[in-house]
Amino acid sequence: MFRTIIVSNRLPTKVQRTSDGTLAFQPSEGGLATGLGSIYRQEGNVWVGWPGLVVDGEPEEQHVTEQLRQDSMVPVFLTEAEIRDFYEGFSNSTLWPTFHYFPQYATYEQAHWEAYVAVNEKFCRAVLELAGPDDTIWVHDYQLLLLPELLRRARPDCTIGFFLHIPFPSYELIRVLPWRAELLQGMLGADLIGFHTFGYMRHFLSAVSQLLGIATQNGQIETPTRTVLVDAFPMGIDYERYAQVAASEEAKQHEATYREALREVRVILSIDRLDYTKGIAERLRAFELLLQRYPEWQGQASLLMLVVPSRDQVPQYQALKEEIDELVGRINGQYRTISWTPIHYFYRSFPLEELVALYRLAQVALVTPMRDGMNLVAKEFVASKSAAGPGVLILSERAGAARELSDALIINPTSPHELAEALHEALVMPVEEQQQRQAALQALVSQYNVFAWTQLFMDRLAYAKIKQLTLATETLGPDTRAELQTAYQAARQRLLLLDYDGTLVPFQADPQRAQPDAELLQLLQDLTANERNRVVIISGRDRTTLQNWLGHLPLDFIAEHGVWLRTRGEDWQLFQPVRNDWKAEIRPILELYVARTAGSFIEEKEYSLVWHFRRADAELATVRARELMSHLTFLASNTDLQVLEGNKVVEVKNAGINKGTAAARWLSTIAPDFVLAIGDDRTDEDTFGAMPSEAFTVKVGSAPRSLARYHLPGVPDVRQLLRELMMGSE
Repeated sequence: MFRTIIVSNRLPTKVQRTSDGTLAFQPSEGGLATGLGSIYRQEGNVWVGWPGLVVDGEPEEQHVTEQLRQDSMVPVFLTEAEIRDFYEGFSNSTLWPTFHYFPQYATYEQAHWEAYVAVNEKFCRAVLELAGPDDTIWVHDYQLLLLPELLRRARPDCTIGFFLHIPFPSYELIRVLPWRAELLQGMLGADLIGFHTFGYMRHFLSAVSQLLGIATQNGQIETPTRTVLVDAFPMGIDYERYAQVAASEEAKQHEATYREALREVRVILSIDRLDYTKGIAERLRAFELLLQRYPEWQGQASLLMLVVPSRDQVPQYQALKEEIDELVGRINGQYRTISWTPIHYFYRSFPLEELVALYRLAQVALVTPMRDGMNLVAKEFVASKSAAGPGVLILSERAGAARELSDALIINPTSPHELAEALHEALVMPVEEQQQRQAALQALVSQYNVFAWTQLFMDRLAYAKIKQLTLATETLGPDTRAELQTAYQAARQRLLLLDYDGTLVPFQADPQRAQPDAELLQLLQDLTANERNRVVIISGRDRTTLQNWLGHLPLDFIAEHGVWLRTRGEDWQLFQPVRNDWKAEIRPILELYVARTAGSFIEEKEYSLVWHFRRADAELATVRARELMSHLTFLASNTDLQVLEGNKVVEVKNAGINKGTAAARWLSTIAPDFVLAIGDDRTDEDTFGAMPSEAFTVKVGSAPRSLARYHLPGVPDVRQLLRELMMGSE
């Protein structure tokens, strides 16, 4: 039976050592544990992760393992050194600040990297003990970026998903990491890579393109072995749980107690873990500015601030804690009265019922991180307000949630003036507007809850695997060759669509040196000598070159990816009226990249421009090609131009015309009962896609992922196949 294996750094149950030395098992209240509970608790499924403590010897390890297995969990035990170097070191001192745009706090210790690799390998071994070849594995978060690729090597056929719960930063930040390539390659071991927002997804695709030189298009990454899908999946919360707790008598009693203590003061609520990414000090300064600009709120509004302790032994966190303490003391010292306290500050965590009571109590929720992957506090406030009336959410534009919760007051967290004005706007906002905003927010948060997020990711992961299998091609082996030969011999009218470069002739550094040799000319002569054969050379080359090289043979031609057509015995004709006045604007851009990339050059056709980089330095050319693709794709948007990436070329041409649309004309005019289409690069996929299901379609090259049914390794194999067909029909 196939199973699903969830893998994360921490298990959804935390194991703690009590004062008397015994172990206590405490279930997690986190959103991830809630959302994935419906998966890992199903029969046969399992969650793999660290239980949260260092065990004391093998007996205790066995005890923890037995207890956790009863709840479908398998522990990975870490040593104190691994926790220090892998978790506190590389994960939280290198990746965390870099991914959250605080590179000044990042450290680059080789020992931390080695520990990170070792722990990812330890997790890999733990998963491999459980995973079969057809199982589904879902890996979570930045602590395990290397794990997907490690698992892929050992279980090539497994379905592997990866989700990053923190931001993915700009390429300019990722490139600073000494181990950037290894981290990206590790993530690419997955079949589907998920992020909270499209922006994070776009940053990742850019990094893969710029740093690894791997082609990306429409959220797909073409690795040498697989197509990897990348998509955005905004994570939700368990909306009903928060709404139910908010409506409970216990939450109402807590709210009544708090309201009695605070009297009629309007409450602005701030809840965060202690972290420099959360913007806590900045919101304190903004609250102080509110009291200065709008003194009418003195005595009328209070900031109720909860800070959950976190890593307070780390110097940056210690400094932040001291800064918060100082700001709270100074503001309270300046504005406090006998009957009013500006800031109520709590440095501890609260139980869920008390937390929800605070959400109910607050008129305004202040969620203003400097950078956050999603931030579920904002959604928890919205859900809790469903049972408590109106309220206003102030949300940082740099939280992932801001991409969804557009009815909040969206602010720039680094601008205390903007935040102070938003606070004033929230405090004076009419109740009717508050209700309208809350209704829209609640409809969205309730619909896109954590269960919908889980289901959407798993459905998309299954689709990614199906898409891979659809594009998987079969080697053109003896049995298939026999079937092909039989169909060829029985056919009355045959259509052979043959790509030129990379299919009939090898690629050359100089495209003009790829002239047909005597063997190829004789092969084409023999093929066209059979009156039942219609041979079409289908190429991206210009019509003049094809005419000069092969025009003396009774061939049909499709040139410039379908722009020019020629039926044997007739003149060249345009597929449809097209324009080429756009070349004056695009040519200078290509010339700039030629100047910046020694060995590259421009090929100009009548209705297209091509930038060739086969002769350029491989590493430099790959970077330049990625830049040029981005540049041209931007310019071509909302125009009738198309940017194509072929084998060591980037081409700009008129959109709507391709090899497939041109080949379809031959299918309709000659009505063949045998079709063979052979090609080697991405532009030939249009041909394969236009072929009827019974056609024999063959992809040439080392990466057998294609719309074609079969594949062959190279040019010699193509020529051998064509010779076999002719010999079999004699």
